[in-house]
Amino acid sequence: MRRLLVAAGVVTAGLLVGTLPSGAAPSPWQGSTPFTNVVASQPTSGGGYPVPAGSTAPVAGTCRPGPYNANHSESWIAVKPGTEDLLGASKIFFDKYSTFYLFHLGAMTMPNATPTKTTQVQGYDCVSTGSQAMPPSWTNNTDPNVAFDSQGRAYQVTLPFNAYWDGTKLHPDGAIDLSYSDDLGRTWLKGNGGQDLEQSPNASAKQLGHVEDKQWVAVNALPGSPYRDHVYAMWSVFNNNTTKIRIAVSRDRGQTFAKAVTMTAPSQTGPSNTYVYPSVDAAGNLYVAFASFPMNRNRGPVTIFVTRSTDDGVSFSPFVAAATVGTLPTAELPNTTFRDGITESFAASPTHAGHLYLTYEDWVGTQMDVKFTQSTDGGLTWSDPTLVNDNSDAGVATDQFQPSVAAGPEGAVAVAFYDRRAACPNDPSVLAADVGRTNFCIATSLQAYKDTGSGAKPVASNTRISDFTWDPMNPAQHLDGIGQMACAGHSDPCTSGALIGDYFGLAISGRAVYGLFVSTHYPSSVIADEGGPIYYQQQVLATVARSDIARDY
Repeated sequence: MRRLLVAAGVVTAGLLVGTLPSGAAPSPWQGSTPFTNVVASQPTSGGGYPVPAGSTAPVAGTCRPGPYNANHSESWIAVKPGTEDLLGASKIFFDKYSTFYLFHLGAMTMPNATPTKTTQVQGYDCVSTGSQAMPPSWTNNTDPNVAFDSQGRAYQVTLPFNAYWDGTKLHPDGAIDLSYSDDLGRTWLKGNGGQDLEQSPNASAKQLGHVEDKQWVAVNALPGSPYRDHVYAMWSVFNNNTTKIRIAVSRDRGQTFAKAVTMTAPSQTGPSNTYVYPSVDAAGNLYVAFASFPMNRNRGPVTIFVTRSTDDGVSFSPFVAAATVGTLPTAELPNTTFRDGITESFAASPTHAGHLYLTYEDWVGTQMDVKFTQSTDGGLTWSDPTLVNDNSDAGVATDQFQPSVAAGPEGAVAVAFYDRRAACPNDPSVLAADVGRTNFCIATSLQAYKDTGSGAKPVASNTRISDFTWDPMNPAQHLDGIGQMACAGHSDPCTSGALIGDYFGLAISGRAVYGLFVSTHYPSSVIADEGGPIYYQQQVLATVARSDIARDY
């Protein structure tokens, strides 16, 4: 049986950054903006599929109620317009089966920036649908993304799929759906009349034939726009070595969607287009950024393209190359075995029409850096890339990676990223073998920018926004003999790399900058076979007051 501590949930923190304790090493961050951290992910329950002993995959018809009190990888966050109410979303792993790649989507309700509840997004599991049939029940549901309309309805495009590595080849493999919530993520309904946005294919994802993935959402929340509350759903379809991007638009707040169409052209952008980020600017124009890979994804640079639609997603302007990016030769950063994530992040300004902000991770041969480029003319031209991270490494190069960019009211812009500039601390949540290691453990950094009309300019220096530096090789413990690492594959022990998520969330309101990111620092309420609490991945909410960044920020 699962062994639990008496106290439910995880230990939370609401600590303000202050002065260093006596005898502590100097901080490797130049900035020291005050911030608070609190654990946003909370234990919940819902339908999920157990994995039979001796197997690596679930079995059809065995879905059951169970706990979601394990790893919480990957996240996104959005601010309800005109408020400080937040909605987060993340992967939530089922029961003790993290190493078998079994997760659904969870929503974190945060009225007035205070986490109160985590809920399994309903409509994709046997409990909320009342059915073992597949679909509507799915073994997995994934890729968190959230956007609000002007009336406070939240949307996310979902990727439900069945365990394609199962020996019986559960079909259909996957679909693209949209769900919406009118109560800050507590309950969710399927849009489009309950129908898929993309028909569920029967090809196996193992065969790489018509595989949907990397879906995202944008919403026009501008009260005066003719396209107000129109919802833009986008995703990639992988066919062997080619990948195309699809778009479907709803003009009735998610109730129905126009038939999906392909928006990319291989002759203009290359054969493999993915990592799609749509965003709406202050004029109501829709912009889309995506990464275009060469035929062999492990060779050659990646080009990030941006395009614009001024007619509600019906047509798009010529694709403009905004940046060329160096990529890792493998999926993992050096020194550790966790999988690296999505190359870029993109946001359009809600303040200045045609102002666009693009950040990306750039492998320069020895380490990963974060770069920033922008456009002030609707994506026609782009500035020379600048370096975002300002670390001064001593002896060992360190990685800064997985950046996220957000644009908020009054020209506020921010980039947050995972940062390995600090050595692993001597902390119970850090594996003994990792204490003191450099370019290994992870913190989260923030760089603020301000756009007063002539483009975004940096405000002060990088500042740390995570109280703790955490070990990506946790949880290394076991539960009922099963490893608890969030695995990028489906094996125990995990041989395909740890999964910390491919991205994390960043948002800006009228009063604050909010980050939502992973940490393994906080002990869970689950007791490991080895004794002591399991250090699962938790989602941490960072709050940085805009007035603390700069008086006019």
